[in-house]
Amino acid sequence: MKKSISLFILIFSLLMAKNTMAQDWPNLNRYALENEKLQSVSDENRVVFMGNSITEGWLTHHPDFFSNKSYINRGIGGQTTPQMLLRFRQDVINLKPKTVVILAGINDIAGNTGPSTLEMILNNIISMVELAKVNNIKVILCSVLPANNFYWNPGTDPAEKVIALNQLIQNYAKANDIPFIDYHTPMKDAENGLKKEYGPDGVHPNLEGYKVMAEILNKVI
Repeated sequence: MKKSISLFILIFSLLMAKNTMAQDWPNLNRYALENEKLQSVSDENRVVFMGNSITEGWLTHHPDFFSNKSYINRGIGGQTTPQMLLRFRQDVINLKPKTVVILAGINDIAGNTGPSTLEMILNNIISMVELAKVNNIKVILCSVLPANNFYWNPGTDPAEKVIALNQLIQNYAKANDIPFIDYHTPMKDAENGLKKEYGPDGVHPNLEGYKVMAEILNKVI
């Protein structure tokens, strides 16, 4: 009887979690309270980092990069560009930053929220850029980090798609006079995956990986 009750509680909890995600698909509630506090504080040098787990993990693995700076991390693990686009006003525009750094696209290629073409991914990034520009926010676009396998979705062979997406982003940045940060070239291995010394799971950087990214970004930001 006790086992049946425990199983019921587990199933109920999983269903509730799934239902909550469905109700807040872009995860607008994730930073809602923090955003509310920041909106009451003016900072003309504020920089918002918009992205997924690679951005989110930066604050965890390399907190020194953010300390004593007007840097705001708005990464959410697992997110794709349509989710970021939906929360862009809340997590970027409303904070009135001077600059936004956008790093996005790897989870789209992984199919986290369904199939996406490279054009669809680029269009979502362009929409974020246009929203930023109309609100007088400077934009820095970043290349997707190298990856030749997804441990949560094996067999997708993403390496060439990542390269192609980065070329599209770079072309768009160049055509619109937007700074472009190339993380891919210095962090890739011979198979166009993430070098093991920069991230053991092949997707997410470790401290050494974030140090490389920080050095590259500091030259532009």
